[in-house]
Amino acid sequence: MLIIGNAPLTVHDVRCAAREGEQAALSGEAVKRIEASRNWVEKILESEKPVYGITTGFGNLSKIYIGPGDREKLQRNLILSHCTGVGEYLPADVVRAAILLRVNSLSMGYSGIRVSTVEKLLELLNKGICPAVPCKGSVGASGDLAPLAHMAAVLLGEGQALENGLAVPSLPVLEKAGFEPISLAGKEGLALINGTQIMTGIAALVCCDARELMKISDIAAALSLEALRGTRTAFDGRIAAIRPHKGQADTAMNILALTEGSEIIKSHEHCDKIQDAYSLRCVSQVHGASKDALRRTLEAVDVEMNAVTDNPIIMADTGEVISGGNFHGQPIALVMDYLKIAVSELGNISERRLSRLVDRNLSDLPDFLTAFPGVNSGYMIPQYTAAALVSENKVLAHPASADSIPTSANQEDHVSMGTIGARQAMEILNNVRYVIAIEIMAALQGIDFCDQLRPGAGTRAVHEYLRTLVPHLEEDRILAPDIRLIHDAIVDGSLIAAAEAVTGALRF
Repeated sequence: MLIIGNAPLTVHDVRCAAREGEQAALSGEAVKRIEASRNWVEKILESEKPVYGITTGFGNLSKIYIGPGDREKLQRNLILSHCTGVGEYLPADVVRAAILLRVNSLSMGYSGIRVSTVEKLLELLNKGICPAVPCKGSVGASGDLAPLAHMAAVLLGEGQALENGLAVPSLPVLEKAGFEPISLAGKEGLALINGTQIMTGIAALVCCDARELMKISDIAAALSLEALRGTRTAFDGRIAAIRPHKGQADTAMNILALTEGSEIIKSHEHCDKIQDAYSLRCVSQVHGASKDALRRTLEAVDVEMNAVTDNPIIMADTGEVISGGNFHGQPIALVMDYLKIAVSELGNISERRLSRLVDRNLSDLPDFLTAFPGVNSGYMIPQYTAAALVSENKVLAHPASADSIPTSANQEDHVSMGTIGARQAMEILNNVRYVIAIEIMAALQGIDFCDQLRPGAGTRAVHEYLRTLVPHLEEDRILAPDIRLIHDAIVDGSLIAAAEAVTGALRF
């Protein structure tokens, strides 16, 4: 059970709740904070004072005073009117992550929501009810309004929920789960949708996956180093020590651990090749820089996951209602754009290693890694697929945060586009997984041609494991299933597990 409100959430917490179905509950302290904040909202609702979003309209309509009889309708209409998302639905794990993060933000007691409403959000999570949230429609300030509105609509018995992967009306899903829809009180609609939890939920899950992908990239590079008969010299710890970036040192140590005891590499210690190409020799510098970028991204994501991103802020100690801009997604927008580039680079250098593996002029391996070229094309076309994916990533890596467009009649005249950047980061990461799967597939084949010499301990373990899934390519066959099987071994963690069973935990 994940207790919310006593300690900061971590990306691991988010992953457990989003993907493994871990249950969550509010701490006693969180309940007290929420109640203290709500007490002030109740007093405001009893007064005639115009307070943004409580007794006034929203955005550029904040000049319009809302009387007592219309304040609950105001909050309901806010949710309904903001359900304007389009496109495919966000994956269920992203929606669950967003629900958890919204609860965490509300638990800090600055949003003026009722405890009972926060607990209904948790009930969605704990009963496995997943709102259907279209992926497009947020500009990243005032928070993720449209997608969070689709999420909140399900609390009211409105909108749609995902059932067996399909979007269906929410009310029958709620009835089946024994979930009673609610009516919103003053301020609550605003409290549910004014925040950055969609972009931050995506960011948290992307960071989890990117951390694993960094290790997979090192495994792929080590396999290619073996297949291309490269040298371990470039990974000498003394090189990293005089340029002490942590990621560089970690990568070098991973490559050395994976290739320890390699008969293939040892057999070429005295060949006439003086230096390897950059895509091999500079693995620790390139992969390492991406690791460092991920660490910096995680710092920002950790802060945002545990931040109050509502507006206005209710100060429970004084009763002040302060309008600010914590809903603005710029902190996540910038680091997601940074991470997009960092993950793209893993794909770029992977494709360059793959290109060397299939080019006999660069590899000293058979044409396109087939023993019978001509009648067989071997691994010619998988490199095309990888090239297409890395080229697509170069488009996606353009910074979303470089753009802004005014909304709400120019009241909201600078926005972050952080949710677009987060979605692009997720797509780039998925593309890079396939690129690296293709490199690994080719490197396995290259190692098969290495005169029965044994690769290093870690690379040998990976080679042996993956050969139980994907056989050596004797003659041309449909290769898409082979790519998928290696990709799935990346996603489910079994590929890393095969390596780490021999090397111990690889460094990040």
